[in-house]
Amino acid sequence: MEDLGSQTPHDIDIVRKHEELPPSPPDTDENVSDDSFQPDQVDIPLPPPTTIPGKVLDVDKKTPDAHVPRDPRLIRLTGVHPFNVEAPLSALFNEGFLTSPELFYVRNHGAVPDVKEKDIPNWVFTVEGLVEKPLTITLKQLISEYKQLTCPITLVCAGNRRKEQNQVRKSKGFSWGPAGVSTALFTGVAMSDVIKRAKPKRRARFLCMEGADKLPNGYYGTSVKLNWVMDPNRGVMLAHKMNGEMLRPDHGKPLRAVIPGQIGGRSVKWLKRLIITDVPSDNWYHIYDNRVLPTMVSPEESANNPQWWTDDRYAIYDLSVNSAIAYPAHEEQLCIVNGPKNYRARGYAYSGGGRRVTRVEISIDKGRSWRLADIDYAEDRYREAEQNLYGGKLDMSWRESCFCWCFWSLDIPVSELTDRKDILVRAMDESMNVQPRDMYWSVLGMMNNPWFRVTISREGDYLRFEHPTQPALQPGGWMERVKKGGGNLANGYWGEKIGGEDTVAPVSEEAKEVRMIKDGLERTITIDELRKHDNDNNPWFVVKGEVYDGTEFMKEHPGGAQSIISAAGLDTSDEFLAIHSETAKAMMTSYHVGTLDEASKLVLSEGEVQESADSSICRSTFLRPRSWTKAVLCEKKSVSWDTRIFVYKLEHDDQNLGLPIGQHLMVRLRDPVTREAIIRSYTPISDVSNKGYLELLIKVYFDSGEVKGGKMTKAMDALPIGHSVDFKGPIGKFEYIGKGKCSIGGLQKHVKSFVMICGGSGITPIFQVFRAVMQDREDKTRCVVLDGNRLVDDILCKEELDALATGNEDRCKLLYTLTKAPEDWTGLKGRISGQLVKEHCTKDDKTLVLICGPEALEKSIHVSLLGQGWKDEQLLFF
Repeated sequence: MEDLGSQTPHDIDIVRKHEELPPSPPDTDENVSDDSFQPDQVDIPLPPPTTIPGKVLDVDKKTPDAHVPRDPRLIRLTGVHPFNVEAPLSALFNEGFLTSPELFYVRNHGAVPDVKEKDIPNWVFTVEGLVEKPLTITLKQLISEYKQLTCPITLVCAGNRRKEQNQVRKSKGFSWGPAGVSTALFTGVAMSDVIKRAKPKRRARFLCMEGADKLPNGYYGTSVKLNWVMDPNRGVMLAHKMNGEMLRPDHGKPLRAVIPGQIGGRSVKWLKRLIITDVPSDNWYHIYDNRVLPTMVSPEESANNPQWWTDDRYAIYDLSVNSAIAYPAHEEQLCIVNGPKNYRARGYAYSGGGRRVTRVEISIDKGRSWRLADIDYAEDRYREAEQNLYGGKLDMSWRESCFCWCFWSLDIPVSELTDRKDILVRAMDESMNVQPRDMYWSVLGMMNNPWFRVTISREGDYLRFEHPTQPALQPGGWMERVKKGGGNLANGYWGEKIGGEDTVAPVSEEAKEVRMIKDGLERTITIDELRKHDNDNNPWFVVKGEVYDGTEFMKEHPGGAQSIISAAGLDTSDEFLAIHSETAKAMMTSYHVGTLDEASKLVLSEGEVQESADSSICRSTFLRPRSWTKAVLCEKKSVSWDTRIFVYKLEHDDQNLGLPIGQHLMVRLRDPVTREAIIRSYTPISDVSNKGYLELLIKVYFDSGEVKGGKMTKAMDALPIGHSVDFKGPIGKFEYIGKGKCSIGGLQKHVKSFVMICGGSGITPIFQVFRAVMQDREDKTRCVVLDGNRLVDDILCKEELDALATGNEDRCKLLYTLTKAPEDWTGLKGRISGQLVKEHCTKDDKTLVLICGPEALEKSIHVSLLGQGWKDEQLLFF
């Protein structure tokens, strides 16, 4: 119970009612006149402390949003660009009823318009269409000539909680967690005041809106019914302020529409046009976004039959009733020994169309019984305060509709939680709409609102709580755990009654001993002679004490000439033997020139330079082509049961990785048993422009029965946090420079399109090049990606690939094919073949085929493409 001494008499009265009766909306006392409300006595929630971001983040500097400073705490849901983010749920909830602009969720379809300060007063928008008096209005006129209002409004993305749907079955949308919701005080003009001046004609039925954000399919636009706009209880606004300050760029600076009670996609940002029509908008984004198609409509059916998208019955307008648990937080632990007697569960709830949330119910016995939570309707406190706030009149006492979320709480005895498996929450609004038990899956994954479930695990003297998911690609959540165990998340019991299946991971064969020296050669080479060939023109290198001349093979080397040049004059035994196949080793007899003498071997073994993370020299670039450099493992992220993202911290936060797009780096660590060096080449999935860290996506090949797994991947998976690993590079003969320009073996080439063929973890170099093309809006290079895998869960980087493809459909095509596809799989089936390439790709002289995958895939596709008339110089194998 809160301290009553700090509350107003009105608040105390409500609290006393809560003590006596179940929670309910505040009563209306008809004997109290409006004059009795004294504004100076009303304690209204004000915005939380805010800090305007002062600089553009490094990750944004090479994107079209390089002019927009942002808060680094926000979780990016679609990679670097476009900017779609939510705050960590705890951070959002802890700010309270109002959200700071820096933590307010953002949904951008493309680049943020760069509006200069000097142009803001003269920002122009029009009112046109079925009106008697078309208007052209500047922002300056809107502020000076129209009544200004201030009102708290909650905005919610239609995709809020979508990650839960994506765990059941992948939708076409990216993975929002439960923080795609935020609330702010918006200041502006009632849109109806503007429309009235334009005098809509009798046939007018819809209000179409269009923003200034130019996208691949035109400017973003949508529509709502005109009678909603004209209804004062709907509260539709043209807003230019947010929490008392000018709108920030990501939130529509300098002018946006705000449609309370409806999905955020109807509140058009950077507003330029209001168009009165007699039919709904024909804007591409109105038709192909923000819809809930019938659950039986598959992604394939929705793509092949446009009729589903043009049926306005499936368009989303009002929000559904929804709720979520903020506390207990994900992975929160509660001590049950000598701890508090009660635990206060807390969270949020909202509904749409102005409907009030009338109850929030909690269950700790899987829904067999429910208990009422207390509800704090902070929005109601503004109804009692008729005053000016942030340049607009706070005038809500007459309005019956509810535009904001509410916070709920319930004290639960800890003794009752100790033997329970979960906490469930559901909400109901004044129309008796209640959250359903089960999910309604749909193609776009929108309006997800089943009961929100947090699981409880007893671990000794502690209870550990687990949320259903974590946003974007963040691992964790009971849904992921159940899915990994083979549970059916759609079985009506949260997947708990389904057992798991054994999965056999593919493994690689043990390397065979191959003779690498030339018969009869007895030449002895000294260290001085070796160092005469420490150059780009005539590079010699050493493997197991034998000296090889790499000059003749520089042009043909799959890793590019730089791989050989970087090894010139050095002992490269570890990396050579670890990386190369038996075929490559057998070729070495042709390049063998002699044996290093014993004294030279000793000099060479003691002379290797290796930078340490504690070096006093603050280098700007991490990678060195001729020496190993240490980075420290700082985080492991689980992507699936056998796939991890390993995050390595570089020597300092401002250090560049130094890896060109399309090239690789070498990783070296020691076998935990034999201590022999294990070296492999990898391509990071982190943006090569990031500073201070790198991320490697690794599929771990575990032992299976009598078959040994992968040495490197098992060793890497066994590394503890804080352990250092050696890196060297860059290597590789291919580099993507940008806008179709490539460098292959040092020779520049211009292409108009890429065919990108990959399988399994071979996606990583493909992903780097694909991301570079898609993030550059001015890059017209077309990409067709053919990604072959065994199971759905084997598809790596799928969410990132899909996110990059969104809005770039004119420049790319993503094709996934599975050899063991589930029944509901709507993609391609079978292995990647030449026929598949022939069906989906156009062969011309300006196309380059990039290939990375298992050896069998590379060999078969090589033969097939040559048979189709492709030239070897058009095929590049990573």
